Amino acid sequence: MSKYKIIVNPISGRGQGNLSIHQIHNYLTNANIKYDLVTTSSPGHAIDLAQEASHNEYDIVVAVGGDGTANEVINGLMKARKLYGYCSAMGVISVGRGNDFAFGAEIPPGVEAGCETLIHCTKKLIDVGLVIGGDYPEGRYFGNGIGIGFDTVVGFEAVKLTWLSGFPSYIAAVLKTVFLYFNAPLIRMNYDLQSIEKPSIMISIMNGKRMGGGFLMAPKAQNDDGFLNICLVEQVSRSRIFSLIPYFLKGTQETQKEIHTYTAKKLQISAINGSLPVHADGETICVAGGQLDIELLPKQIEIVCQHAR
Repeated sequence: MSKYKIIVNPISGRGQGNLSIHQIHNYLTNANIKYDLVTTSSPGHAIDLAQEASHNEYDIVVAVGGDGTANEVINGLMKARKLYGYCSAMGVISVGRGNDFAFGAEIPPGVEAGCETLIHCTKKLIDVGLVIGGDYPEGRYFGNGIGIGFDTVVGFEAVKLTWLSGFPSYIAAVLKTVFLYFNAPLIRMNYDLQSIEKPSIMISIMNGKRMGGGFLMAPKAQNDDGFLNICLVEQVSRSRIFSLIPYFLKGTQETQKEIHTYTAKKLQISAINGSLPVHADGETICVAGGQLDIELLPKQIEIVCQHAR
């Protein structure tokens, strides 16, 4: 019988993490699942807990929270893999604001659906990204994607909106960011032996499909195909930003002339003029960075999901 380590971020989803604990106990106990549950107490704590759980040979480490909690568990598992040559499988119970990593990994939101997914325990191997730069010269792993520019500032602003949660907080933050961040830096992007220079208000480098709880940055992405999907938006006017939003909600932005898409296994992005605000899975990489090196590492972590292709 598999042994589960459940790592709960109690403050995720405006306190939904803490409220979920009783439900998780009920579901897993009734299903005769063998598990231990622990809560995080500070930023970065889930990294240490996930690494320790792998070292102690738990079969599955479960992130209970949102994208930030999932990102920390991924980093803990990847550290374990680097140190010990192996790591536990990963599960997710989504109770955060965006839950974009889980969406791309085919894990349904909510405690009940998340627990049912764990109980049935279908697994697949997924790719993991690595970004080096900003506040992480040693590197930070990511499961869903990296945002550079506009969408990073949206994330900064969404966190401040304590009176909203979930996707509405991102929509409100988008409307605010239009008036805060509209001068695109001139960037150079080197990817798979190609190079471009372009003023770019936003660049999304995706392993998953979605960011911000509803914006389909890379609708064609697969997190097990060995490629990153890149979506670059040129400098546009404020009014054009508003008119592009529906395309991102539907995942049809590739039809618009200011938007360019690429695939790559490895890339480097530099700011020639201006600077790069950057996040990975919603976690801040830097507020004003100069250069990033990004790489996709294929088939790194087994994920418990609804369907395995």
